[in-house]
Amino acid sequence: MTFKVFVDGQEGTTGLRIHEYLAARTDIEVLKIDSDKRKDPAERARLLNAADVAFLCLPDAASREAAGMITNANTCLIDASTAHRTVPGWAFGLPELAPGQRDAIRASKRIANPGCHASAFILGVRPLVDAGLLPRDAAVSATSITGYSGGGKSMIAEYEQQPLPAHLQAPRPYGLGLKHKHLPEMMAHTGLAAPPVFMPVVSSFYKGLAVSVPLHLSQFRAGTTPEQIQAALAAHYDGERFIRVMPLRDAATLEAGFFDVQACNDTNRVDIFVFASDTQVLVLTRLDNLGKGASGAAVQSMNVHLGVDEALGLA
Repeated sequence: MTFKVFVDGQEGTTGLRIHEYLAARTDIEVLKIDSDKRKDPAERARLLNAADVAFLCLPDAASREAAGMITNANTCLIDASTAHRTVPGWAFGLPELAPGQRDAIRASKRIANPGCHASAFILGVRPLVDAGLLPRDAAVSATSITGYSGGGKSMIAEYEQQPLPAHLQAPRPYGLGLKHKHLPEMMAHTGLAAPPVFMPVVSSFYKGLAVSVPLHLSQFRAGTTPEQIQAALAAHYDGERFIRVMPLRDAATLEAGFFDVQACNDTNRVDIFVFASDTQVLVLTRLDNLGKGASGAAVQSMNVHLGVDEALGLA
């Protein structure tokens, strides 16, 4: 069976990457819009309604507008923007989130693709909350370091100018107003009662992302050990083909002395690590911000929704 797919916003970073994933698929017919009609509402609406699946790779307002253009009950929308990630009636496009999430994605015609920082944070924290190890009212903080591709075309152009200005050569923390757009989904889809204190950092490498969540053992349920924390993560993701929970205090990483933020690049894989001392724990989650953090996750959700092999077209 061949499925018709339209990417609204095909010229953006996420849209281009989705096209790359779909190019090798024999079960997909990609509907394309002429370059001179990309902003023509009538042509966009026609293609959106002709598609079995439509990816929205647009700013939030434009995604809401596109969603309003659907006049049939068949088109499945997968929205890569922030617009619908906590909106009732939209399934959260993270199949590994919890039992039943795949069923929700399969049944829904409205799927909200997670943000890159949020995906890594949620995947590292949600199992600990679900297992009852981390209280829902825990005060949690997180830092994310990411490649500059997450900033889209303008940031990519900024970082790829030659010579690279000195102020771009060092990592740059941002989101200092503590109102990052991923915070609502980070809270909603972990079950935490309050959003984390979150500081993202962009650096001068193209892609790759790692979120670190530092915690004191005293924040966990009384008597919780690092072994139990790692075991809860391993149990939650047992059998998941795209998620690896590494051994506690991963020996290879400790021997190297440094954490490789880019080790999941060009894959849809997520690696989760737990490092610990007698009193503290560090949960580290890494992924490709353009893969599992964006386009790969969108294609994975499409596969789940269509009932084909979930890993089809993904590495």
